[in-house]
Amino acid sequence: MKEVALQPYARLPREYRGLEVLASTVDAYGRALWLLSDSPDALPDDLSGSGRLTTPPRKQPYDALLVMDKNGTARELVLHDVHLLVSKLDALPNGRFLLTGTAAWHRPPASAAANAQIYGRDGRPRRSFPIGQVGHLLADQRHNVWTGYFDQAIYTDPISAPGLVRWDTGGNQQWAYQPPPGEEHIADCYALNVTDGVAWAYYYQAFSMLEIHTGGRLTVRGTPVKGAHGLAVHGDQVTFLASRGHQDRLHRCRLTDDAVLLEEEATLTMPGGKPLSRYGVVGRAHALYLLDPSSHSWHVHLT
Repeated sequence: MKEVALQPYARLPREYRGLEVLASTVDAYGRALWLLSDSPDALPDDLSGSGRLTTPPRKQPYDALLVMDKNGTARELVLHDVHLLVSKLDALPNGRFLLTGTAAWHRPPASAAANAQIYGRDGRPRRSFPIGQVGHLLADQRHNVWTGYFDQAIYTDPISAPGLVRWDTGGNQQWAYQPPPGEEHIADCYALNVTDGVAWAYYYQAFSMLEIHTGGRLTVRGTPVKGAHGLAVHGDQVTFLASRGHQDRLHRCRLTDDAVLLEEEATLTMPGGKPLSRYGVVGRAHALYLLDPSSHSWHVHLT
């Protein structure tokens, strides 16, 4: 099978690598973001596999350091008074940032706790609100924030129950998925891709792909891929990353009006051909960004 190598994209500067990475992403502006802390109080003593808090932190709130890298140029911003055990972050328009995680002094359900914080460009908190138990968090440049949810959250928390939700950048819910007649509900949002005004979501149990426009248009397409964990879209081309038993498999497909057709498969490797290991993934338009196990390096594959 053909092999395709990832390309290096961004690396946390060396002077920050002694700090703990709380969360990392690639934002809608192409920047790699890392939220860092040198305090054990920012971290739980133990996290379950889904990232939910099992032991409360020793101290709240705390300050965290946000490092932003674009084309090898890094800058930093201190975020003050973080009240969360952060698992996700993203950038919002106008120099703002959004953190989500566990509001540690609350117990589930997540809807009882303000577990999202919006920060201004000065690093000061502006607003907190409940956002559910987020599995995927992606914002665009048009004031849309999309959240996808995993199965345990969907079946236990009313905010998370739709499986896919759109918010404005003030923290107000604007849309939540309701399956069209004859389509299944989202039991687990496996993959999410966002560009300005459009989101694509791939979900269990149907392994279908949703195309959602902020203007209201919704298309559901069946796919030939089972168990993907990332997707990238470019015109009528879509690439799925991973399938059951093949975490390094690329499935290159073509979109029709009502279906996704498989055209080619390949094996994705690290630069130089080294096999993929455990990774985090972010999908934005035609790009798949993969985070290495150290959380220090991002790599990219372009559809």
